[in-house]
This record gives sequence, C-alpha cells and structure tokens, in this order.
Amino acid sequence: MKPLLAPRKRFGQNFLHDPAVLARIIAAIAPDRHDAMIEIGPGRGALTRPLLERLDHLEVVELDRDLIPGLRALATPDRLTIHCADALSFDFAARAPRQGRLRIVGNLPYNISTPLLFHLLEQAGTIRDMHFLLQKEVVERLVAAPGSKRYGRLGVMLAARSDAKQLFTVGPGAFRPAPRVDSALVRIQPLSSPRVPESLEGSFRQVVNQAFANRRKTLRRALAGLVEPADIAASGIDDGLRPEQLHITDFVALAQAARQRAERQSGTISQAPIDARPPDIKQADRT
Repeated sequence: MKPLLAPRKRFGQNFLHDPAVLARIIAAIAPDRHDAMIEIGPGRGALTRPLLERLDHLEVVELDRDLIPGLRALATPDRLTIHCADALSFDFAARAPRQGRLRIVGNLPYNISTPLLFHLLEQAGTIRDMHFLLQKEVVERLVAAPGSKRYGRLGVMLAARSDAKQLFTVGPGAFRPAPRVDSALVRIQPLSSPRVPESLEGSFRQVVNQAFANRRKTLRRALAGLVEPADIAASGIDDGLRPEQLHITDFVALAQAARQRAERQSGTISQAPIDARPPDIKQADRT
C-alpha cells in the first residue's frame, strides 16, 4: 500500500478524517442519488467516498495534481468526474444540468474561503445550495446579524443573494493536521429572487465596500463623496449610525441613493425623490 500523501501547507490542506463528523456532514447534506453535486477540494476522498455511496455521479475539483491518482481509484469515470483545476477560476455554472441546479460541498482551505464564496455567488443562479466546512470565525461572519461584532462586508454581500445557517461546530481533532482554530459547517442557499435588484448591484457593492472600509465612522463620514447626508436622511436612515448597525435593506436604499446621485451629477436624470424602500425588497426581509 502506498503511503498517504502529507498535507501541503501551500494548499492550506487539513484533511478531514473523523467518521462521526463525516456522518453528520452527510446527514446535513442529505444527498439524493440524482443530485448534480460538485465537491471542492476532495483531498484524500474522506467525504468523496460516502457521497459516492449515495450519488449516481459526482464531480470534484482538486488543485493538487498528486492527489488525482488516489481519487481516480475511488470510482470509475462514469461515476466520478475529476477536474484538476483551481476552484477560484472554475466555471461551476457550465457544469449545471439543463434542468435543476448544482449542489456544492467541500472542506474548504481557510486561505481561499472568502474569495471562493464571492466567486460562487457570481454563479448563484445555477446553484441550489452549498455546504462548506469553514473556519468557525468565517462562518460567524457569514451568519452575523446587524449590530454584532462579526457583522460586516462578507455577511452583507452574502445576504444579498442567499441565506446562510451555521449547522454545527467541528473541533481541530477532526482534521490532520489539526488546525489551531475550530471549524463549522454552514449551509448557504441562494435566493430565487435576490434581495438586491440587478440594476443596483454595482452601487450596492460600492456602498458596502466603502462603508465597511470605514466601519468605525458614522454614515455621514463613512460614505462621504458617495452619498450626501441629505440623501441618507431621504432614505429614512439616521446618518449618525455606523455601518455595522444597518440591515441589508438599508444598504439597498443607500445604493439607490448613490446611483441617483451619480446620475444627477452626470446629468442623465433630473432631481428625483429617493424611494427609501425599493419595491424589490420585502419588509419581511428585515426580520
């Protein structure tokens, strides 16, 4: 028997090995044999094996070429499709079935988790759900509510297109080598109707980025040059608040204000009252 390949630090590899944790993950994912599923970073195949037991076909995306032979030994090509590729640039949407959407799973390296989530959100329309093992601190940022210390850009941008729920915590001992921090399993479900209208996506991203780059400042200062205090007030928002106190619907209203200000400055529209709550956003989303 060939010796197991040692985890590589440059790939951020921490291989999952605990059978009890693997069983909990599979139960949370609840795969159906007809699901179109892609696993990111299968590594030595700890999660791949039980997924193959429940699926007709599985696709995996693995960057480390040295792990590919071991993965090929797990199943025949008609049941396991292996992509030796970087998940950060992989076209997941191209792998979506004509009918239905993808399910994405994986034990993600900590060093790529945030950019990978943003990459996947760009393809959210083709994704049914995602189940990821991530650093617990990152998961707490994903699910944080307004006013909490963990609430920030990542959570707001994720909430624009999806709902996230922390399922359970996984201790360092479940991995080899053991990381220095706890992990957690998160379920992310893209929304059929995003909370941010397509026409506001650019302004929304700009407002959120600038706001949290100045998160210790009040809105009137954090958004200086992007949204005027009068427009903040017209949006129904107190300009003395700080960014971490705002709900996503507030950021949508500010994005609309920022876009209208930019259009007024360019002369493309006349001065028009700002709709403090765009019709695309339901009041129920504020709960």
